[in-house]
Amino acid sequence: MNCGHQRLKASGDTLKVRFSACFKMAVASPEQRKQSPLPTVNERLGHLKPSRELLEYYRRKIAEYDGEYEEMVRKLELYKCTYEEQHKTQWELRQREEEIAELQKALSDMQVYLFQEREHVLRLYAENDRLKIHELEDRKKIQKLLSLSKTTTPEITYFHHQPPAKAVISQHLPRDKDSDGRTYRRRPLTGRGPGGHKRDSTGNVRPAKSTAENAEDNNQSLALQIESLQAQLEEQTKLAKEQVDGLLEDRRVHMEEQQAQRERDSDKIKMMQEKLKKTQDLLYDSTKDFLELKYEIRANERHWMVEKDRLVQEIDHLREQLDVSEASVLEVAGDGIDPRETQITVVKSLRHQLEQSQKLAEMYREQCIGLEDELARIRERTDVSEDIFKERAEKMSKRLALMNSRYENLEKRRSLEVEGFKTDIKMLRDKLKNVEKQLFKVTVTMGDGYDEEVLRNVHKTAGRSKKLVGELHNLKAKIYSLENDVRHMG
Repeated sequence: MNCGHQRLKASGDTLKVRFSACFKMAVASPEQRKQSPLPTVNERLGHLKPSRELLEYYRRKIAEYDGEYEEMVRKLELYKCTYEEQHKTQWELRQREEEIAELQKALSDMQVYLFQEREHVLRLYAENDRLKIHELEDRKKIQKLLSLSKTTTPEITYFHHQPPAKAVISQHLPRDKDSDGRTYRRRPLTGRGPGGHKRDSTGNVRPAKSTAENAEDNNQSLALQIESLQAQLEEQTKLAKEQVDGLLEDRRVHMEEQQAQRERDSDKIKMMQEKLKKTQDLLYDSTKDFLELKYEIRANERHWMVEKDRLVQEIDHLREQLDVSEASVLEVAGDGIDPRETQITVVKSLRHQLEQSQKLAEMYREQCIGLEDELARIRERTDVSEDIFKERAEKMSKRLALMNSRYENLEKRRSLEVEGFKTDIKMLRDKLKNVEKQLFKVTVTMGDGYDEEVLRNVHKTAGRSKKLVGELHNLKAKIYSLENDVRHMG
C-alpha cells in the first residue's frame, strides 16, 4: 500500500510538471488550444469509477435519512392522532358543560315553577279554609233560622258539594182553605216584629238573641279564622324558608361554578402566557439565528469578493507573464525553424504526453480499484474470522461451563464413592472379625480336617478381598486421571 501511494505521488508530480509545460506551450498558440482534444472536468469525473466504500457510505447515509424520514412521519402521525383526540375530548367537554348549564337552568326554572305552584296551593288552602268558615257560619245561621221557625219534626239539611246528577224536586207545602173555599200556601212568618223582634212561625213576636250568644259565635268564627291564618302563616313561612334555602343552594352552586370557571380561566391564562413566552423565546432565537446567518453570509460574500479580486489579479499577472513568454518563444522559434512545423511537433508531443498521462492515470486508477477490492476482501475475511472466533469463543465458553458442571458432578460422585468405599471396608472388617470369631469357636469345637477346610476357605476369601481391593485401586486411579483431564481442559 505504501509503495502504491509513493508511486501515485511520484506520478502525480510528473503529471503536474508535464501538464504545466504543456499548458505553457499550449497557451502560446490559440489555434492549437482550439484543436486540442483535452476532455473537460465533468468528462473526467464521468470516467471515474466510485469505490465500494464510497458507495457503501452513501447507501448507509441514504438508509439513515430514509429511517429518520419514516420516524419523523410516524411521530407526526402519532402527534396528529393525539391532537385530534385532545381536540375531540375538549369539544365533548365543552358540550357537556353547556348541557350541564342548560340542565341547571332548567332545574332552577322547575324550582321556581314548583314554588309558584305551592303558593297557588296555599292560596287554595286559604280559600278552602275561608269557605269552610263561611260554611260553618251559614250552618249556624240555618240552625238559628230553624230554631226561630220552631218546627215540630226534626229536619236534616243536605248540602250539594257538586251539582246533582238528577233534578231536585222542590217541596210543595200543603194548601189551606179559607172560608170561601179557596186554597192558599202557608208561609212561615219570618219577618221582624215591632221593635226589631223576630216573629216565630205562629206569628208571635220573639225577643232578639242576647249579645253574649252573638259574641260567642263571633269568637268561635274569629278563632277559626285565627287558626286558619296561623296554618296559612306556617305554610307561608315554610314555603319562604324553602325558597330561601333553594335560592341559597342555587347561589352556592353558581358560586362553585364561577370559582371552577375562574380556576379554568386562570389555568388557561397561565398556559397561554407560557405558550406566549415560549413563542417569544423561539422568535427571539430564530431572529438571532437569522441575523447571525445573515451576518455570516455577508462576511463570506466579502471574503469571496476579496478572494475573487486576488484571483483576478493573479490571473492578470499570469497573463502578462504568458504574453512575455509567448513573445520570447516566438522570437526564439522564428530564428531557426518554421513556426508551423514547430506547432505540429508541439501538438504531437502534447498528444503523446496526454496519452501517456491518461494511460498512467488509468493504470493507477485500476491499481487503486484493485487495492480497494483487496482491502474490501481483507475486511470481509476479518469480519468472517471475527464471527468465527466469536462463535468458537461462545462454543468454548459453553463447553467450559459444561465441563465445569461435569467436573462438579464427578467430584460429588467421587466423594460419595469414597464414602461408600469407606463404609464397605468398615462393614467388611466387621464381617471379617465376626468370621474370625466364628472360626475360632469352630476350631475349638471341631477337628483337624475341618480346620484345614476352613483355612482353605479363608485363603479363598482373602484372595477375593485382594482382587476387590485391586479393583478399587484401579477405579480410584481412573477417577484421578479423569480429574486431571478435567483440570487440564479447564
